[in-house]
Amino acid sequence: MSANNRRIAKNTIFLYVRMLFTMGIGLVTSRVVLQVLGVDDFGVYNVVGGVVAMFGFINSSMSGATSRFLTYGLGKSDEVYLKKIFSLSLEIHIAISIVILILSETIGLWFLNNKLDIPPESMYAANWVYQCSVISAVISITQVPYNAAIIAHENMNVFAYVEILNSILKLVILFVLYAVAGNKLMIYGFLVLGVSFVVAFIYRFYCLKHYRECRFTFTKDRALIKPIFSFFGWDLYGNLSTIMRTQGVNMLINIFFGVIANTAYGIAMQVQGAVGAFSSNIITAVRPQIIKNYASGDYNAMKHLIYASSKYIFMLLVAISIPVIIEMDFLLKIWLGEVPLYSVWLCRLSIFFLYFSTLSFIMVTGAHATGKIKIPSLINGSIYLSVVPISYIAFKHGGSIYIPFICNAIFVFFGCCMNLYAIKRQIAQFAFWSYFSEVILRCALATFCAAIVPAVIYFSVSYGWVRLGLEIMASVVGVSVATLYIVSENNEREIIFAKIKDMFIKWKIMRR
Repeated sequence: MSANNRRIAKNTIFLYVRMLFTMGIGLVTSRVVLQVLGVDDFGVYNVVGGVVAMFGFINSSMSGATSRFLTYGLGKSDEVYLKKIFSLSLEIHIAISIVILILSETIGLWFLNNKLDIPPESMYAANWVYQCSVISAVISITQVPYNAAIIAHENMNVFAYVEILNSILKLVILFVLYAVAGNKLMIYGFLVLGVSFVVAFIYRFYCLKHYRECRFTFTKDRALIKPIFSFFGWDLYGNLSTIMRTQGVNMLINIFFGVIANTAYGIAMQVQGAVGAFSSNIITAVRPQIIKNYASGDYNAMKHLIYASSKYIFMLLVAISIPVIIEMDFLLKIWLGEVPLYSVWLCRLSIFFLYFSTLSFIMVTGAHATGKIKIPSLINGSIYLSVVPISYIAFKHGGSIYIPFICNAIFVFFGCCMNLYAIKRQIAQFAFWSYFSEVILRCALATFCAAIVPAVIYFSVSYGWVRLGLEIMASVVGVSVATLYIVSENNEREIIFAKIKDMFIKWKIMRR
């Protein structure tokens, strides 16, 4: 195994440890918070936080730009370039935080108090939570360059430790909610803000101590400002469309279906985040290597990493999601007790969306590595943004709440194709039909084959834990076999078998 592959494997392990710990606590806290706040206040918290998130698209764009240029600088081994990029990024993020603060306290505040469907008795608490969300957003915006530095240096163990602490602090919040009297929604908003402040402080302290480029110096390097803002400008449109696709639909659901539907939407987003974490952790570990391969001119390694990570991350997601999709009703009842209206199918559709968004995000990383994102951002952004007017028209004429989720899945697949086209224009090694046959067709066929046995179990075994356990085992075995014999190339299969054989030999030696 090469040094880069070992680094990716090590970082993935750290990220998975973090994920399993945070997911376990997250499942507990989500249920308790729903019970403590109630369905209405939980929905209010979700939709109010969404108002601030609508302005976060500016921050998302600069986050992508900062991460890309820092990672590119590490690939070039240019320390002076790194220092300038970090300082310039921090200056820009401070300016962005001021802009978002102004927008949040004017347009956002007006929208909250005049357009959202919030019960009158919850309006004061909603404004309190909103202000906490605004402050939290400002903290997270100025935090971006520091987090980007950690990712660029591939120190994923730092993320693992800090996020475990983050989860523990959120668990402490539950005990506080039970122990204190008063408006639970207001107390919860304030405590979440406090946790975000503690986490940001730890990340900044670590970066200042370990990375020399994270010591701020004022810079006016015009040669760097132009490419950063060019990248930022086009990525801004793509991120604007993405946030409108999520939070814009959230607002429309509130207007047409009410707060209870927002609760179902919030649960679906949590399920999507929990299941997607299994794939996003590997993407986070792989992303720096893709950009560094491009920076060093090793395009064949870049192509192989994109193809391989797309296939294996997709199949990992399939292994996890098959039993979750099939048994969504059972799992939500275990998790929440009382399942809000719309939740089951919104959760299923949100996972279906993950299949295509995972492939798309890997291709986005490849497009970002080239720095040429004008065409994919323009086309993808327009496609994603169209979900909002389509949903509005559909809702206006009595359409189903599920329509935007279906549109999301379809449109993100086209977005993946556009990102591949953008990479092809810069790197001759990439080709659409090669990607389609080696990645998409193989993964689709493997998914179909792996889902057959769990589906048979679903219709043959009685409802309950036994059926769920059998489906999980069938999914893991089915996906493993399908991945080996349908998705993997011959040389990849040989490497996998060699590793399994090596692990078996080591196990036998340890038993002696």
